[in-house]
Amino acid sequence: MVLVKAKRDELLGPLSAVSGIIERRHTLPILSNVLIDRGAKALSFLATDIEIQITSGTPLEQSGEAHAVTVGARKLVDILRALPDGAEVTLQQQDKRMLVKAGKSRFSLQTLPAEDFPRLSKPAGEVTRFSLEQKTLRRLLGLVQYAMAQQDIRYYLNGLLMLVEDRQLKLVATDGHRLAFASMALEVDLPRQEVIVPRKTVIELSKLLADTEDEVRIELSATQAALSFGSVELVSKLVDGKFPDYTRVIPTQHKNTLTLDREVLRQALLRAAILSNEKFRGVRWVLSDGSLKIVSSNAEQEEAQEELEVTYSGDSLDIGFNVNYLLDVLNNVPGRSVECSFGDSSSSALVTYPSEQNFKYVVMPMRI
Repeated sequence: MVLVKAKRDELLGPLSAVSGIIERRHTLPILSNVLIDRGAKALSFLATDIEIQITSGTPLEQSGEAHAVTVGARKLVDILRALPDGAEVTLQQQDKRMLVKAGKSRFSLQTLPAEDFPRLSKPAGEVTRFSLEQKTLRRLLGLVQYAMAQQDIRYYLNGLLMLVEDRQLKLVATDGHRLAFASMALEVDLPRQEVIVPRKTVIELSKLLADTEDEVRIELSATQAALSFGSVELVSKLVDGKFPDYTRVIPTQHKNTLTLDREVLRQALLRAAILSNEKFRGVRWVLSDGSLKIVSSNAEQEEAQEELEVTYSGDSLDIGFNVNYLLDVLNNVPGRSVECSFGDSSSSALVTYPSEQNFKYVVMPMRI
């Protein structure tokens, strides 16, 4: 039975969009597969890892019989990528095999029944719905996602807080050592909704969103987040936990402030990082009237020092930071100049941008 005849790119595009979440090794073999569902006028691909589910599809010119089957996702992607541009591809079911044909190339893949493929169920309860431009959400995620924890025992930090309140969408990420906050105004007044989106979902979403004004429709419930844009629908379970109160972490009274050129500071930190301790990655900021010295040293007692002329007339300070945390914000948040505010040598620093009024980054000091 012929499932579909289509150009290579018509199949590869939606298949690539869904296959990013598939793990290479699974205890459940069917989770390494993609569900291919042939409808009357469209072909859809669905992949899941039980926590996240992504669907994408392509419209078909010729109508056909409805049929569904699952096949190894990575192998099918690799085959399609290896075929020439513009190749006409036929997917055909034959017994418990799928034949992939293009020109004189033939591939026979093992299949598993579509009815055995797991799907995320629709959430019960109230759902908060709103829409944004894709490029707006993509930019907002880019401002904060690097600050998420990776494999923290405090599982609620391994994700991103998405908070709808006071006609605003607020995104917060923290790993306990630094915190990134970004917000934007919403055009509609919505009930307060607070969810923690898992790290893997955030990273996959950032890859899939396009830098366009096309709409992304967002639905948040108590247990699930669903986002639809273009031909893609992404559904994700949420992290069950209580995110820390970020408002207590963001300093409001720091009086020692300096403004620097972002790229000049970034380059100075990159140079100082070369001789920082490989394990702790610490650099000292020594602030005095009109001067910022950035000093690093390592276990071999090698030392680097960078001195920048700055407009600064606050208290003299000697404060240490993990250089990676400073470079993360400078690498991920664009802008010509950056503003750093300090209390004393034991309190966290606040990094803001004059060009990004709704962004804040807090970094804890370290003893060096």
